[in-house]
Amino acid sequence: MHTWALDFHEMDQTQLGLVGGKGLNLGELSKIPGIQVPEGFCVTTAGFQKALEQNEKYSMLLNRLTTLKAEDRDQIVDISRSVRQLILEAEVPSQVEQAVTRYLSLIGEEYAYAVRSSATAEDLPHASFAGQQDTFLNIIGKDSILRHIRQCWASLFTERAVIYRMQQGFDHRQVYVSVIVQRMIFPQASGILFTADPVTSNRKLLSIDAGFGLGEALVSGLVNADCYKVREEKVVEKRIAAKNWAIYGKKEGGTEKKRIEPDRQKSQALTDRQILELARIGRQIEAHFGCPQDIEWCLTNDTFYIVQSRPITTLFPIPEADDQQNHVYLSVGHQQMMTDPIKPLGLSLYLLITPAPMRQAGGRLFVDIAPRLTTPAGREAMLKVLDSDPLISGAVKTIIEREFIALLPHDPSVSTPTRVDTATPAPIEFDPAIVSELIMRNQASIKELKQNIQTKSGPALFDFILEDIRELKKILFDPQSTAVFMAAMNASAWINDRINAWLGEKNAADTLSQSVPNNITSEMGLALLDVADQIRPYPEVIHYLQHTEADDFLEKIVQFNGGKVARDAIRDYLAKYGMRCPGEIDITRTRWSEKPLALVPMILGHIQNFEPNAGKQKFEQGRQEALEKERELLNRLRQLPDGEQKALETKQKIDLVRNFIGYREYPKYGMISRYFVYKQAILKEAERLVQAGVIRAKEDVYDLALEELHEVARLNQLDQRIIDKRKEDYRFFEKLTPPRVITSEGEIITGAYQRENMPDHALLGLPVSSGVIEGRARVLLNIENAHLEEGDILVTSFTDPGWTPLFISIKGLVTEVGGLMTHGAVIAREYGLPAVVGVENATRLIKDGQRIRVNGTEGYIEIL
Repeated sequence: MHTWALDFHEMDQTQLGLVGGKGLNLGELSKIPGIQVPEGFCVTTAGFQKALEQNEKYSMLLNRLTTLKAEDRDQIVDISRSVRQLILEAEVPSQVEQAVTRYLSLIGEEYAYAVRSSATAEDLPHASFAGQQDTFLNIIGKDSILRHIRQCWASLFTERAVIYRMQQGFDHRQVYVSVIVQRMIFPQASGILFTADPVTSNRKLLSIDAGFGLGEALVSGLVNADCYKVREEKVVEKRIAAKNWAIYGKKEGGTEKKRIEPDRQKSQALTDRQILELARIGRQIEAHFGCPQDIEWCLTNDTFYIVQSRPITTLFPIPEADDQQNHVYLSVGHQQMMTDPIKPLGLSLYLLITPAPMRQAGGRLFVDIAPRLTTPAGREAMLKVLDSDPLISGAVKTIIEREFIALLPHDPSVSTPTRVDTATPAPIEFDPAIVSELIMRNQASIKELKQNIQTKSGPALFDFILEDIRELKKILFDPQSTAVFMAAMNASAWINDRINAWLGEKNAADTLSQSVPNNITSEMGLALLDVADQIRPYPEVIHYLQHTEADDFLEKIVQFNGGKVARDAIRDYLAKYGMRCPGEIDITRTRWSEKPLALVPMILGHIQNFEPNAGKQKFEQGRQEALEKERELLNRLRQLPDGEQKALETKQKIDLVRNFIGYREYPKYGMISRYFVYKQAILKEAERLVQAGVIRAKEDVYDLALEELHEVARLNQLDQRIIDKRKEDYRFFEKLTPPRVITSEGEIITGAYQRENMPDHALLGLPVSSGVIEGRARVLLNIENAHLEEGDILVTSFTDPGWTPLFISIKGLVTEVGGLMTHGAVIAREYGLPAVVGVENATRLIKDGQRIRVNGTEGYIEIL
């Protein structure tokens, strides 16, 4: 038995497939006590399907649409037009006509109606599809309504709706459209209400746009709206726009544009009392749906009618807290140079390792700094730590100025430390041999882990991993290890300050940091040049690598002359660095050892762009430049008053930088090496769970936290819906851009770069590696598409150690995320690449192939 139409009050939550997102939301709204919704009904998707079910041409055109991509613009336009034409010519099934006649007689045939589309992939929690389908206003009479129902069906295939579905990954054949027929309200004012501020994302600030007449004038951009902001039942801001035009309904049907009398143009569309009443209605609707809403409203005879409500899908979720206090959250991803979402297994492991107070939101981690902002000393220390990133420190200063986090009353019995050090600076007479000793200790510990984990399976494996994480934390937070690289970082800052003060030269430590010993990450980049050298003499192997897409290419390569040499060179490289990859802090990311094919484009690029032995030459050239810089600085210092003393102190600091800054990359390498051992053991366990029929695919374990996985291994059972929901959440999280700083009210606050005398239209960022370079911008969002040529400048959202092999091929670096001591900055300095990080929207503002100039000394980019 088909349901051809449903009154709003007859709908329930299970009927999304029948009435679409918009229809379902109207049904839900009409059940909220005290909320006025103009009466109406929905022509269900069954009518749309019935009208086209026997139409072979329609099926054929849909199949053709499904094979296209969003770039195939011309074909999309042609096919969409043909589909719309077919739908407009189709008969409205008699069952639909009877249902429409029945509902119109119940509500009143004499009224005018709004006829609107409601697609099944619309107004959903994770995809709004707002404005993708058509709406027709002031439609009078059954015949006209039936004609407009067909037009709504056809609007499912407007060009923009088709492309939007392609971008969101919806199958055209699985999306249907129902049609809302709703009694027309002819309002004196109408508009949109956001229960969270759409500009700042603040959930406590409600924002109302209002204009005269029908809301179409606002939606179509015909007029500027008044904008009112309400916080805690107070109007806190009003912007009154000049409203010259409005759209009104005509007697005979349809709408018309009318000019507003001059004396009304600047008057408020809503009174203050009405603004507060509407805000209360908005909060009631938000509470009902359980998330921030984008609400369409209209006002007639002092009564507010709600004609639509949908979730606001663009807001970044607020990190969850256990109380109602104010909190301030900093993004961990911006510090770790990895702002992509992390799968649940990756998040849970990271949370087990970090001592900081962490919270999750949108598949990312945030650290709560509110406790640090409750004392003057804590505030000062926090700003000092954040000083190297003006976008974060500026936001925190704004939060402090607003007193968003209150200062605790001073307790005289508690002594306040005058300054907070993150680690004790190392004594100057540190023995350089300590680095080798720390590295050997780390390697021995991993070797022992590999032996011991082999015998573990089932719940015992997870007990073992939890136990071993204690060992990992001991190594990561070893005070001696921290003191080593803190000594180098402090020495580096000392050099920059003093040399600037004494000699007027900026960022002198950048050149002094080139080609230092014991930097595992930069060695990894140079080692890939050596791999290229070993493959270079064998044209057959190179030809095979240029054309292969086989995951098992290392087995197949041995049939060619030189193939065994190539295989062994790549395998040796993987033995040392195969646990790495872009986004490596997420254990679920595919490692190079799991997919060695990812290295092939980089190896081929090195063969093409470099002469043999380039790795050793590059390292030696950097070393000589650093030594030359040291000699030059010390000579210039000796000419100054008290010069011998200045030179002696500076020499001590330079030695600290040269001996110890390279080690800064090692603790993370040790952590990622351990991760890979865990991962291989977990995947072996996952295979057992697949065989036992507990999970469908071994990668499903990535969607469970470590403790959940422990439980699944113990009970040998799992509700598959958990995995499906997590996968859907992850797809949504991928579309979100995480903020650097977000408050517990959901407000996203950003600082700004304060610099004078910058060139016009320059893109500002943080200077992290000195020098000025011009070249072709290569805008890359993932490492797989990396086809670089000598002299290119890499522009990307973030780089972690997994990107380092590309640094060999480039002349400069621009990223959207990063700070002075993040990995990309450290390696850029060591390789002598001018680099600017923290450039907001760099990958959108700079186009691939444009010529740009990167000023890594002052911190800006010019598009030439």
